[in-house]
Amino acid sequence: MTLISAPRRRLIQGVAAAIALPSSFAALAQAPARQLRIGHQKGPLSILKGRGTLEKRLAPLGVTVKWTEFTAGPVQLEALNVGSIDFGDVGEAPPIFAQAAGAPLAYVAATVTRPQSEAVLVPKGSAIKTVAELKGKKIALNKGSNVHYFIVKLFEKHGLSYSDLNLVYLPPADARAAFEKGSVDAWVIWDPFLAAAEKALEARVLADATGVVGNRAYYFSSLDYVAKNADVLAIAIEELNKIDVWGAANKSEYAGELAKLWGLPKPVAELSVGRVNYGTSPITKAILAEQQKIADTFFELKLIPKKINVLEAAGAGIA
Repeated sequence: MTLISAPRRRLIQGVAAAIALPSSFAALAQAPARQLRIGHQKGPLSILKGRGTLEKRLAPLGVTVKWTEFTAGPVQLEALNVGSIDFGDVGEAPPIFAQAAGAPLAYVAATVTRPQSEAVLVPKGSAIKTVAELKGKKIALNKGSNVHYFIVKLFEKHGLSYSDLNLVYLPPADARAAFEKGSVDAWVIWDPFLAAAEKALEARVLADATGVVGNRAYYFSSLDYVAKNADVLAIAIEELNKIDVWGAANKSEYAGELAKLWGLPKPVAELSVGRVNYGTSPITKAILAEQQKIADTFFELKLIPKKINVLEAAGAGIA
């Protein structure tokens, strides 16, 4: 047997280690980098994109950010369902339909309630003065949206039933055209469309959602992404809440930024911003209980094909 001296043995070990280094570096280079793909509408997420603060916060974690703009919440949720985005913003109703359709939805944050940001409008010269007078009248709204739930609950509050509603299902642009022409008697809509109609058409608010429904906005992800990237999402929510805090303290500047995003006059944005409650926080069981009521209502009205348990879309531990 040939004995190898200690110095020679150390030399051989050093050479072997040096040979192994390139392959180790190659393995590191091939490790998948993390990414946060954000779908956004023209709102707080768009402002966050413009400021670039999220990218700066996530860079030390090796996380890159990709932004894609969408026209509406349901389209964002479709993108989530096919795996095109990881995070987005949406109103109360679209997540209900997404979960009922089997999307891997996870609620990750919610705004505070914003009941004054949705309302029933009637034309300037309308003779309609009370909610009860809407019975049998043509009411335009976006089917399955947050305002669909609002009008159902508003009618219930005033002793009317769903059968008393004469709904005309139209997206916001078409609903406004019908409202202007007098083809419908009322329009149930949210900001900034609401504020635009008040300013440009002198439309009158018959009733907003105060005391009827909460009208929160939600931030969502997928169950899989939440399980693997809770730290990334927590930072995103922190940065969004900073936008909220800043907006509450700087409403004129905030309105100016939103006016540019929306392509609307600043007075319209100021009206919208002035009645918003500010604040974004993690999801709680109490918040999801609100969503469960919406889901149950939509199932009873046969707007969704099956009962759903909203708690199944809780992405992480909730209070």
